[in-house]
Amino acid sequence: MTYPEAIQWLYDLRLFGAKLGLENPRRLAEQAGNPQDRLRIIHVAGTNGKGSICAMLESIYRHAGYQTGLFTSPHLISFRERMQINRQLIAEEDIIRLAGEMQALLRDCPRESHPTFFEVITVMALQYFAKSKCDVVLLETGLGGRLDATNIVTPIASVIPPIAEDHQQWLGETLAQIAAEKAGIIKPGKSVFCAAQKPKAQAVIESVAKEKDVPLTLADIQMELPALLLHGEHQKQNATLATTVAKSLTDEFPVEEAAIREGLAKVHWPARAQSWQEGPRQFIFDAAHNPASMRTLADILRDNHSGQAPAILLGMSQEKNWREM
Repeated sequence: MTYPEAIQWLYDLRLFGAKLGLENPRRLAEQAGNPQDRLRIIHVAGTNGKGSICAMLESIYRHAGYQTGLFTSPHLISFRERMQINRQLIAEEDIIRLAGEMQALLRDCPRESHPTFFEVITVMALQYFAKSKCDVVLLETGLGGRLDATNIVTPIASVIPPIAEDHQQWLGETLAQIAAEKAGIIKPGKSVFCAAQKPKAQAVIESVAKEKDVPLTLADIQMELPALLLHGEHQKQNATLATTVAKSLTDEFPVEEAAIREGLAKVHWPARAQSWQEGPRQFIFDAAHNPASMRTLADILRDNHSGQAPAILLGMSQEKNWREM
């Protein structure tokens, strides 16, 4: 199998659609030897900021000397972005090997219970990180949390960035319903860390944490932060949550204050109000994909480019709330 053939096989799995549920990924992970059980994982589920927080925590732990695994989605340019170790993209040879292993496991799988694209790549990533003996894995959910394929793991801690309206056709129409799905990553006996939320979302998260009998830690908004490469007040909020997590988990992952500050100062996460100069023109790339993140982008443009009239090129999939955006 060549790399293009492996990628094509993976993309062909999208014919099985998107499904919420844990039965298929659990079965596939069991066939693969339950790699998730050999990993120490921080699980992140929210509407906006979960990728940035994963990137921040990854940078902190890498600067502290740990070997880090990073699983995020979707990718911007290359599929290989989805699985990284120490911020190095997974090699084409590893994708070929892992895809071949998945093909063998799924050869006789009935169509009605066949895992989806995201379920397969989730187990692939867990295999990759376990084989590489990562010290810590930053695992971003794909859609929701409670029934997301990544929720087959038992993490060291769960992290919940800000929750807003998005994917309502999957997660529910109200903020409380969406929050309940995101809070589904909270596990009994495992710490949960939470950003400042709207009251209805906050109430749901507090209720689930109480039901699971786990400590809920809110981001310490009083702490001082280093200068960030990432733009916007929301990234300061994300950095506050990431720092709260890192400082609170020192029993599991000891880190010095210097590693936290250096990790935050050097974190790189593309397409988040990313600026690019081309001759006299300045381009800004952003992955805003719902009304809440679009408002944040509008704030950044207003604060940093006052008096200018940008030309805006906007593309999105058809189920998005494009009118409001």
